[in-house]
Amino acid sequence: MYKGGKIIASLIIFAALFTIPFFYNMGKVNAGPDVALDTPAIQQLSDKQCVESPEFMRANHMKLLNQWREEAVRNGQTVYINSQGKEYPISLQDTCLKCHANGSASKVALSNPASSTTGVSNPAINESPEFCASCHDYSAVKPKCWSCHFEPKEAAK
Repeated sequence: MYKGGKIIASLIIFAALFTIPFFYNMGKVNAGPDVALDTPAIQQLSDKQCVESPEFMRANHMKLLNQWREEAVRNGQTVYINSQGKEYPISLQDTCLKCHANGSASKVALSNPASSTTGVSNPAINESPEFCASCHDYSAVKPKCWSCHFEPKEAAK
């Protein structure tokens, strides 16, 4: 093999350089966001029950939102019946953000539709770091909610 030693040495050096980040981070765990389910709106509720159980929502919230979109947009259904038979309006703003927004973000004043989907999460929801923004930024997910829905704005004073 012509210059076989140099080729093998180059491959070993390449493999070593390529795997350094993996070995450097081995055993280190990047802790996910600590989501507090204790927003002021939730604290004021007498029945602190979400649309589904917290375990279901953690695992399947995106599937549920996609199902809601299909039901509302394509089938015209505006009411969701959960696993316990309770009815909820199919609405991101009036059902989800009614409880899962904090501070001035919960005082939603609907204004112009958001046409920008450039950020990882909606800047208006960043006032509520325990929801939307914290998990979506952590997992580098760009939700498309605000391409159709109105963007929550701070209430005009």
